[in-house]
Amino acid sequence: MTIIIADDQIRSHLNAADAVRWMGEAIDDHHRGNLIAPPRTHAEFEGGRIVYTAGRLRGSWFGYRSYDTFPAEPGEQVIVLHDESTGIVRAIAVGNELGPRRTGAIGAVATDTLASPTADVAAFIGTGTQAAAQLWALTAVRNLREVRVFSRDQVRRDAFVAFATTHTNARCYSASTARDAVNGADLVILATNSPTPVVEVDWLESAVHVTTLGPKQRGGAEFPPDLLEMADVIATDSLDQIDAYDPPNVLVGTPHRDRLVSLGAVRAGEVAVPETQRLSLFLSVGLAGTEVYLLSRFLE
Repeated sequence: MTIIIADDQIRSHLNAADAVRWMGEAIDDHHRGNLIAPPRTHAEFEGGRIVYTAGRLRGSWFGYRSYDTFPAEPGEQVIVLHDESTGIVRAIAVGNELGPRRTGAIGAVATDTLASPTADVAAFIGTGTQAAAQLWALTAVRNLREVRVFSRDQVRRDAFVAFATTHTNARCYSASTARDAVNGADLVILATNSPTPVVEVDWLESAVHVTTLGPKQRGGAEFPPDLLEMADVIATDSLDQIDAYDPPNVLVGTPHRDRLVSLGAVRAGEVAVPETQRLSLFLSVGLAGTEVYLLSRFLE
């Protein structure tokens, strides 16, 4: 029998600590070659596209996620889990909770791997679904003392502050500018749709970890190019996806692409993170197969 998972079940039963642990396992499985995760693909239609991310865990399952870019909002994603030995559909998740929580959990894995263990002041630029998922997962790896929030919409800022207040024990407040939010923070999460930089390098303190979730392709990125110069470590969850973007990722064709490492390699100890560093940067691009991986672990 195929199990159908809806958003209310994800909200009720998926906790941040489990999600972060399972996404850490997924990162490790991908690095070891157990999780096969090709870049996403899509089908073009007039007015929008259907996007697919597929993956396979050797000896266990294969599956995919599909979502669309048509104007209808909010729309729904579909995640399908097949048993590898029989091909039977074990489960289907329908809705919009599992995907962002997967991304949030990967972001928390990156923070736990790259950021200082004592980092406890987080700045969020952007207040949408992805920012909320990052905060939800971040609480599993850091005991936050302060959460600063900035977006251009005051109503959304206030709503995110209220959300953060109920999900953390931190002091949470709305910043009047992006600079006020990030200055002095040791964790910075960029979660916008902006094709132009939303922060400047000289706003950032040393010993800061930055996660970028928004645009990062040539011709449009939410972070400034000199952030790459400042970073001691630049990591991503999927090198293959970085190289597959069209238009190309901002690193492709630059010396920084040679510096880019996989998060799995850092976790495996193959890439050292300096004990004293100015900045670590995580480029979140969505490792394929991790939605299905999370669904599989959630069922278990």
